[in-house]
Amino acid sequence: MMKLYDYIRSTAAYRVRIALNLKGLDYQSIPVSLLEDEQNDDSYKSVNASGLVPTLVIDHHVLAQSLAIIEYLDDAFPESPVLPSSPLEKALCRSIALDIACDIHPLNNLRVLKYLTNDLAHSESEKMNWYFHWLTKGFDALEGKLSTVRTPFCCGEQPTLADICLVPQLFNARRFNFDLSPYPTLVRIEANCLSLAAFSNASPSNG
Repeated sequence: MMKLYDYIRSTAAYRVRIALNLKGLDYQSIPVSLLEDEQNDDSYKSVNASGLVPTLVIDHHVLAQSLAIIEYLDDAFPESPVLPSSPLEKALCRSIALDIACDIHPLNNLRVLKYLTNDLAHSESEKMNWYFHWLTKGFDALEGKLSTVRTPFCCGEQPTLADICLVPQLFNARRFNFDLSPYPTLVRIEANCLSLAAFSNASPSNG
């Protein structure tokens, strides 16, 4: 059975849980508490030297980085694909996923926020200003990009990698009481996703 080194509130790990659920794949979840700094323990770093989650271990092979893991799952288990089949649609889907995974998420990652307060001595208020600034920039761009979408999901009638990235990022924003009212398209797509068990069962709310 696959092993997923996981932290319940990690947006990156949340993505992989959704993908595994969409594929109907069984896995063993091995918690790694980021709040207790377990990701920096030697025992975990012997699995993933970067000290990040998630990590998927399958057939003694170790895979890191959520998008790489999800694309592996899509190739290895092609049922219920999470990427469109046409090259153009696949590229458009990836672009939305990367808007989130590369431009929004890293700037709001727990280790970045902890560095702002613990190492650079910024106040909690300054940290939240940073967090909200980058969420606003990122969500404004996404809302603009998706505002003309009339399908249930980001890239059509079925959830894709773009939705897998979107839902955890919105969950994270809500945790910090970020106002999502300016983003009706994102919230509509999120609601459609969360109506599916694959998404709702992966939520940290169920952890």
